[in-house]
Amino acid sequence: MSSPERVVAAVQMVSNDDRPQNLAAAERLIARACDQGARLVVLPENFAFMGRRDGDVVGQGEPDGDGPIQAFLADQAARHRVTLVGGSVPITGPEAGRVRSACLVHGPDGQRLGRYDKCHLFDVTLANGEAYRESDSFAPGPQPVVVSTPAGRLGLSICYDLRFPEHYLALARADAEILLAPSAFTATTGAAHWASLVRARAIENLCPVVAPDQGGQHANGRATHGESMVVDAWGGVVAACGIGDGEGVAVAGLDPAQRDQLRRRIPAATARMQSGNPDE
Repeated sequence: MSSPERVVAAVQMVSNDDRPQNLAAAERLIARACDQGARLVVLPENFAFMGRRDGDVVGQGEPDGDGPIQAFLADQAARHRVTLVGGSVPITGPEAGRVRSACLVHGPDGQRLGRYDKCHLFDVTLANGEAYRESDSFAPGPQPVVVSTPAGRLGLSICYDLRFPEHYLALARADAEILLAPSAFTATTGAAHWASLVRARAIENLCPVVAPDQGGQHANGRATHGESMVVDAWGGVVAACGIGDGEGVAVAGLDPAQRDQLRRRIPAATARMQSGNPDE
């Protein structure tokens, strides 16, 4: 039986360039998740803003510790008495013209418990001609981050990080109990790889993953995949939203003992964490 602290929710949204509208949608979905018993609620990447043009996000940047998006997260966490994760928030830094894509974790009292800045930026050109250059608007973060919360030790990542297994190995080595992957996967890459990548990160580390995704058609014409999911430490999908069909919540209970039980029975993940070579 899962303890209340391990009932988790992945929130699926279809965010646009209207920040107040996005925050109102997030507020509604957080309440829905909490009504279903969630004590850890994770919002997707870009939950508060998806601009019509790639560079629009820079104008939404907030100083660290101040701004309407950060105030919203603190208020919602305290109001519902939950651990709340803002999938990504644009935070200003020392570089002119670029912000950080910061995953922010707030505790049940509203206080911020941790911050992770996205390490791997989505600079790709797809076969269908879609091209993305996140590094034009975002500066990369320095390192993976694990945050201790009432819901457990959370290993943080954002979207494109999913393609870098060494990132999650670092989180596992730091004793992450739940891996988080808030995302805005494109419809094209999501259809091909989303579920496989999320489940692979769980399987190779024998660690549960909470992966909220954007899911639908956005004001900028971009389509995102959806299929927000909660995956247990065995790689099983225990809750999921639909593919590309709009907002929703995937709520499931996670057994806090499963990770350690599996690692005792199948020591591959433990051996890999102890290895000096992450690729072995």
